[in-house]
Amino acid sequence: MFRQSLGDNQGMIFPYDPPQVASFWMKNTLIPLDMIFIRPDHTIARVADNTVPLSLEPVSAGESVAAVLEIRGGRAAELGVKAGDKVDW
Repeated sequence: MFRQSLGDNQGMIFPYDPPQVASFWMKNTLIPLDMIFIRPDHTIARVADNTVPLSLEPVSAGESVAAVLEIRGGRAAELGVKAGDKVDW
């Protein structure tokens, strides 16, 4: 929150144990983010790209996830990250 920039190789990961339906909003977030919703089997359920800064609209995958990775808006497309891809950390 309140960041004015985020580097190409920076982000935040939010793990959930147990997995759950996660929902985020962009209140107090000044830059667009890509939200990558990761299922328990480590596949990507959804990439919410370029989420709207300061929005109160909930963003969710609509299904249970094990983690959500937030990166700079547009970065997922630059890297070719898409739903169905496998993630490991």
